[in-house]
Amino acid sequence: MRKPTLSTAAFLVLAAGFLVLFMGGGARFAIGLTLKPMVEEFGWDRSQIGAAVAVFQIVSAAAMYVSGVLADRMSLRLVLGGGLAASGVAIGLMSLVAAPWHAIVLYGVLYGIGNGAASITVVGVMVTRAFPGRTGLANAVVSSGMSVGQLVMIAALAAVLVTIGWRSVFLWLGAAYLLLLPFMIAAIPGHADAKTRAGMPHLSGLSVAQAARTRQFWLLLLLYAICGFGDFFVTTHVVAFAQDRGIDALLAGNLLALMGLTALIGVIASGYWSDRAGPVWPTALTFVARIGVFALVMIDQSPLSVAVFGLVFGLTFLVTAPLSVVFVRDSFGTKNLGALSGLIVMVHHVWGGIGAYIGAGIFDATGRYDIAFAIMFAAAVIALALTLALRRPHAAV
Repeated sequence: MRKPTLSTAAFLVLAAGFLVLFMGGGARFAIGLTLKPMVEEFGWDRSQIGAAVAVFQIVSAAAMYVSGVLADRMSLRLVLGGGLAASGVAIGLMSLVAAPWHAIVLYGVLYGIGNGAASITVVGVMVTRAFPGRTGLANAVVSSGMSVGQLVMIAALAAVLVTIGWRSVFLWLGAAYLLLLPFMIAAIPGHADAKTRAGMPHLSGLSVAQAARTRQFWLLLLLYAICGFGDFFVTTHVVAFAQDRGIDALLAGNLLALMGLTALIGVIASGYWSDRAGPVWPTALTFVARIGVFALVMIDQSPLSVAVFGLVFGLTFLVTAPLSVVFVRDSFGTKNLGALSGLIVMVHHVWGGIGAYIGAGIFDATGRYDIAFAIMFAAAVIALALTLALRRPHAAV
């Protein structure tokens, strides 16, 4: 059999990365879609589902770091394939939950491990190896799988939810993972070949300990912590918030889906921009937009304002995901790309869990999200200042 050409191999890498993130992009938001019907059926507090989301964020964050370390040392096919299989089984079993601890174990722990292994961290390593010259745009293309998955899958699942209930949402997601698994594994490359690794710049990069002695490293950790804090507060609660403000369940679910469409626009534009001007300015514009929309819903919570809030926030949602590997590559090299980018994404997701949980707790205590929006507004202002404090990164080695 003739060995695939470089263009064919590169296409397969993009297709594999896109499919992995497409599934994760749709499935991880199902908990936000089903939050309100679940708590209403069982009589739970929103914070009980928020706890499952918080555990998911922490567990998946740890799994992202571990999988990033493994991606530097072993087969990507094994890491990503194992993560996809675990995700499909765990999310499918969510259809059987009957107590809050079931959701914590299945969604929080088991799905968190699978989602963390089959995540942007490992996909970013895979894509950066294949596209050393266009890292920002290539990672943006595969990261768009998350927004397309959110758009397509959440729109379909919103219809499923209204028609046959929230349990079917999780059942169909589990089936989709397992049906697509063989095709995704076939497209994922195994170990990087010598030619691919030889084409990578900065191969002798910094270790985690060496990077931790730099100002850039700590600025990035703080920045991604705040980013995650806002990201997962919004995606966990936006559907319930929209329903609270008078938008019906189907339209509220479709708002979350349409956020995926605006995220697609944002992530592609930021990837293209970062290859030309570096990752700092796309990141800064992200937080300028967030400051604006958090201010909007602090002032007005009409259905129109809720829709504008969701769509504009969606435009910013995935911007920093492909830029994490660009920041790491340019600042610290590529020898430990998986470990360093995994650590940054881990911090992002841990604080995402905190944001989701705090938002639920504030709602349970006050019956509104107003205090949470004020906190997110202040956090976005701080994140903008941190972004502007970042110098444009240059190769550290």
